[in-house]
This record gives sequence, C-alpha cells and structure tokens, in this order.
Amino acid sequence: MDRPELGRAAAVAESLRARIVSGELEDGAFLPRQEDLVAAFDVSMPTLREALRILHAEGLISVRRGNRGGALVHAPSDDNAGYAVGLVLQSRHVPMSDLNGALLHLESVCAGLCAARPDRAETVVPELQAVHEAALTTADDQMGYAMASLQFHDLLVEHCGNETLKLMVGALDSLWPDPVTVRTRRLNERSGFLDARMRLGSIQAHERIIRYIRAGDVDLAQREALHHLQASPIYALDGTAMTSAEPARQRPAYRHPGRDTTASRHD
Repeated sequence: MDRPELGRAAAVAESLRARIVSGELEDGAFLPRQEDLVAAFDVSMPTLREALRILHAEGLISVRRGNRGGALVHAPSDDNAGYAVGLVLQSRHVPMSDLNGALLHLESVCAGLCAARPDRAETVVPELQAVHEAALTTADDQMGYAMASLQFHDLLVEHCGNETLKLMVGALDSLWPDPVTVRTRRLNERSGFLDARMRLGSIQAHERIIRYIRAGDVDLAQREALHHLQASPIYALDGTAMTSAEPARQRPAYRHPGRDTTASRHD
C-alpha cells in the first residue's frame, strides 16, 4: 500500500477510534458493515481493512467470522495500556521483580490517598472493614484467606480517588502471565505464607491500615501498606524476565481481582 493510502487508512482509524473512545460506538457493539464504511469514508476496501488492522492491533476491535460476524468494538481497558507498557519493559529486559516493586509502591500510595479522602469514613472505611471481616472467616483456610484478602488490596486501589493511578496499577497488573498457576505455585513454594503466624501478621497489618485510614493519617497508612506488601512472600521474586506480550484481545483475559475472581500477587 502506498503512502497516500496509508495516510487515509490512518485517518479512518483515527475517526473510528475517536468514536470508540467517546462511547459513540459502544463496547460490545459491531462496527457498520465494511461496505457501508467504505462508502462513508470514500476509501477503497484495502484502505479500510488497513484501518481495521490498526484498530485491531490497538485492542479496540476484534473480528468475528461467519454469517453473524463483523468487527466487534472494545472500549479501551487496563489490558490495552498494559500491553503497550509491557512491550517497552520487555524491550528493556526488565524482570518481573521490577514490576512487583513498582506495584507495591503504587499501591502503598493508594493507601495514603484513601486516608486523605475527606469522605473516607463514609466511602472507604466501611468497605475495607466489611471485606476484612469477611476475610477473617477464612483465616483457618490457607489459600482461602489468601484469595479473600486480595479484595482488601483491591479496595485500596479502587478508592484512592485518582483515576490515573488506578489505571497505572491496572495496566501493570494485567502483565502477569497465567496468574492462577504462577501465584499458586509461588505461594506453595514459600510455605511461610501458609503458616498461621504469617496469616495473623497479615490480619494485624490490615487492621492497622484501616485504623490509620480512619484517622486520616496519610503517612502512617502509606508506610504500613508498603511494609505489609514488602513482607509478602509473593514479592520475593527472582530476576526472571517478563514473558512476551500478546495483544489484550488475543490472550486469555486477566482482570484486576476487584473486577474478577482471578488470583493476583498479594498477601
């Protein structure tokens, strides 16, 4: 395809991208038929297909085959952002331990921001307390407590009040490969986590974080969260490099545990 046609394809992709990002083309909807798009943009079919390839590479559409097929719209997600970030990190041979380090610092900042919220007593503390109490009912179940306590950390991010920070955490979280297998194996390898004393320490740390957030103590909430996350055996990773990235819409979906039941990396 020559340069002018590539330019027209990019322009078509930009127009469709703007409609997807704005919500005019809703998540889960189909794009108009290719014949209709060709007519609407006054371009050739190869040019339109190049535009669709651009959007597909960005994770904004996926193509379904068959009689009921077409280009399915996907709203931008944490996975889309994570894919691009992952490519850069892989090109620099960044190990997973570096990713973990960034995440634990970001999430500790989230804890501090929760403490800074003027409405924390109504919006943050009750949910943290409810999730914490639910986790206590599984304290005698090694893996059950691990999975239940993940929700506590998810809420720290969800209620931090900063959408950019939430996106950064979600994007980095999405880079974990096969999280259930990897995390479960690491927990089993680090049997200290499965010790009742380790779980008790986690419970006490959660209680302190809630107390500091309730009191509005930003510094203590952030420091306690950082210390707690650093003490988690999940962060005791080696220098293994990241695996090769795949486009968000072409790999098995992994959502932040707050939006799914998939395992993550904490506690």
